[in-house]
Amino acid sequence: MKFRRQRREEVGINLTPLIDVVFLLLIFFMVSTTFTRETQLSVDLPEAEGKPRPEVQKQIEILIDEAGQYRVNGQGLVDSRMRTLQAAIYKLSAGDTTLPMVITADAQAAHQDVVMAMDAAGQMGFVHLSITTRQPAGQRSPRGQ
Repeated sequence: MKFRRQRREEVGINLTPLIDVVFLLLIFFMVSTTFTRETQLSVDLPEAEGKPRPEVQKQIEILIDEAGQYRVNGQGLVDSRMRTLQAAIYKLSAGDTTLPMVITADAQAAHQDVVMAMDAAGQMGFVHLSITTRQPAGQRSPRGQ
């Protein structure tokens, strides 16, 4: 008796269902993921050209150094509290809130110290407030000085 030999089928793995599952997972993760974009705040400060104002005879100048210490018209304060700053301002102004006030702060001074000086002046009723700046090193004034 002659038996036919059965051909052995090649054993293989059907990859089609596996690929389908991978694509479905990929689509699921793409749809469910939120993409966040990390950005840095870019601030362009305004530039201004103008004529220096004429020197005012009587004004109050608050100087803030990089350590956060205040000087009012050249006189140092005992501490950096707002009440001490307001007392010094009141002593120099004698209650006259129409006097112009100039705040000069070091470039390395904390923003909080400048805001506190502005807040102290605002609480006292001063409305003529200026902040001093300087021109960058490479620029000349409009008159060529």
